[in-house]
Amino acid sequence: MDFRPNTRTHNTQPPRIGRLQAQMANHGVDVIICFKPEHSFYITGFNPIIYSQPVIAVLAADHEPVLLLHALREEHGRAGSRVADIRLFGVWGDKKTTGPDWQTALTSILRELGVEHKTIGVEEEFISIKCRRQLEAIFPKAEFVDVSDLIDVCRLTKDPDEIAHARIAAKISDIGMETAIAGLRGGGTERDVCVSAMHEMNMFWAKNFPNVEVCDFGSFEGGVHNGLWFWALSGERTFLNCDNPTQRRPLPGETVSLLSWTVANGMHAENERTVAIGPLPEPCKRAFEAILEIREAVDPLIKPGTLWRDLFEKTREGLEARGYGAHTPGRIGHSIGLGPHERASIDAKSQLVLEPGMIITFEPHIRIPGTCQTQISDTVLITKTDREYLTRARGGYLEI
Repeated sequence: MDFRPNTRTHNTQPPRIGRLQAQMANHGVDVIICFKPEHSFYITGFNPIIYSQPVIAVLAADHEPVLLLHALREEHGRAGSRVADIRLFGVWGDKKTTGPDWQTALTSILRELGVEHKTIGVEEEFISIKCRRQLEAIFPKAEFVDVSDLIDVCRLTKDPDEIAHARIAAKISDIGMETAIAGLRGGGTERDVCVSAMHEMNMFWAKNFPNVEVCDFGSFEGGVHNGLWFWALSGERTFLNCDNPTQRRPLPGETVSLLSWTVANGMHAENERTVAIGPLPEPCKRAFEAILEIREAVDPLIKPGTLWRDLFEKTREGLEARGYGAHTPGRIGHSIGLGPHERASIDAKSQLVLEPGMIITFEPHIRIPGTCQTQISDTVLITKTDREYLTRARGGYLEI
């Protein structure tokens, strides 16, 4: 079988495909094989939600993307992907496939591309040892290199469509946050406020964004049809960071951490606030005042050209000046996009520079077990000259 030329032009692909191919050329990578759900979506625009067989994106340095998926997923793949070249594997009814399994089909594709003996990029931070051995067995003459960091670098800068979807995710999360705050004011339990927040987020999504999907990325053992998540932790439970909400009702003098992760067409937003139930004990109130002052001092640095580590060091400086140096967190934010927690962190070691199109979380905090947890986080877009807070739910010191 001759390789079928893609009917779409390079202009129909988002800029990230060109960036990724340029990175491949710079690093001498002839083809990338992506198994990670976020990465196959990044290249093809397809999220099958539920995985029983791998969904594989193949990107050669000089060709448009190829999507390889099980025959059962053909209709969904053709409806949901932006690529024209879709190949099938497996056995399902009378469907014509490239091979009975993904290994045979992938071999055929790479041979047609003429890269089966060349440099093949794989995601060593994701694929299993078994998968790596399978690839080495079917392409014995190829050189395999890890492209995990290469892809992450490309993901740091978001395309216009990704930014638009992140804005939608942030709007949805704001609805949930305002609903949860109102629920606490009404005396609700952790579970009460989360159920109402997720209900309102879903209603807002259903009414205003008919063409937006809120599914998240799954695994071979399950999928996530709805990624509009909200959870609340009160009292001593705030130090758990993430746990399922309970029927616990917050008590006077306690704080409640309200945390929302949302997704729109693959792009995430993070929105976190801490609410005081009545006046707080003085040590906790002082910590809140300190972190709000520090946020105000660091905020002007969030703009193009600033080193990520400078944001961290400014935070550390503020904590030390107020007597909280021993409680300096390991990081004060991270990249966000296809993952709610992308790998790049705003910490003392980061060599990254803020650039237009990056989206980060801004979350300096003070965590003193038994005393206080100041959980405040926003999703922030770096613009051409400044920054834009995508999450806009009420902030500052919230006492009800």
